[in-house]
Amino acid sequence: MKIKKRNINLYDTLFSGQCFRMTLEEDNSYTVILSDRVINIREEGEYLEVSSSNYEFLEEVLLSYFDLMHDYDSINNVLVKNKVIRDNIDKCKGYRILRQDKFEMFITYIISQNNNVKRITLIVNRLCERFGKRVEFRGKVYYLFPTYSDIKDVSVSELRNLGLGFRDEYVRNALDKLGSDSLFLERLDLLSTKDALKELMSIKGIGMKVASCILLFGYGRFDTFPIDTWVRQFVSKNFNVKDDVKAISRYMENEFGEYSGLAIQYFFHIERNKKE
Repeated sequence: MKIKKRNINLYDTLFSGQCFRMTLEEDNSYTVILSDRVINIREEGEYLEVSSSNYEFLEEVLLSYFDLMHDYDSINNVLVKNKVIRDNIDKCKGYRILRQDKFEMFITYIISQNNNVKRITLIVNRLCERFGKRVEFRGKVYYLFPTYSDIKDVSVSELRNLGLGFRDEYVRNALDKLGSDSLFLERLDLLSTKDALKELMSIKGIGMKVASCILLFGYGRFDTFPIDTWVRQFVSKNFNVKDDVKAISRYMENEFGEYSGLAIQYFFHIERNKKE
C-alpha cells in the first residue's frame, strides 16, 4: 500500500525514544510492531510504502499512529517564536509524536522507570514473547504487546522473572486498577491534562514523569512533558531558569503552553543531533 507521505521523517520519529519495538532493516525500511499488527514502512519519494501482517483499516491505522492528520507546520509557526527552536527548526522538520496504544503506554512507561532504552526494549520484548499474540510477517516471527486480558492474572513473581525488578509490583498495581475500573484509560480522554495526571499518579508506582509520558505518547497531550535530569539541565542552561522542577514546569507552560510537550521533544532531538 502507498499513502501520501505528508511531512514526516521516519527515522527521527521512530528512533526518538518514544517507542521501543522498531527495527531499521538493511534495505533502510522500518519494521514496527503496533498494537494489533506488524508493519514494514519506507519513504519512497512523496509516498510511504507499507506492507503489513494485517491490512484491515491499514491507512486509518497509519494516519493515527504517525499522527499524520495533525498540522505540525502550524504548530511550528507558533514554536519558532522561541529562539532556540527558531534557530534549529530545520532539524525538527518531519518529527512527529507517535499516537500509540494507551494500554501499551500505560504498562511500558511503568517499566521504563530508572531504565535505559536497551533494557526497556529487552523487558518489553520478554513480556510480549511470554504473553503476546504470535504473528508471522515477512518470514519472521513477532509478538504483539499483550492485551489487558492476556496479563490480567499475571503474578508479581512471573513479572519479576521477566526482569522487571522493583517495577513488578507497580505493573501489578496498574493491572489491579484496570480490574476495578475497566474504563479507567478511556476516561482519561475526557479529563483535562491536569486531572488526567492526578488520576494516573493516584496509582502506586506512577509519578509525574511516567504519567506525563503516558499522556504524551498514548493520548497525544502536547501540553504535558516528562521532566527528568536531562530536561532540567537543558532548560536551566538555555533559558536561565532555576534548576528546579516547579520552576521549569512554570517556564515551559508560560513559554510554550499547549505545545510544551512537543517543544521538549524538539529540544531533546536538537541536543541529540549536536552530539552526533
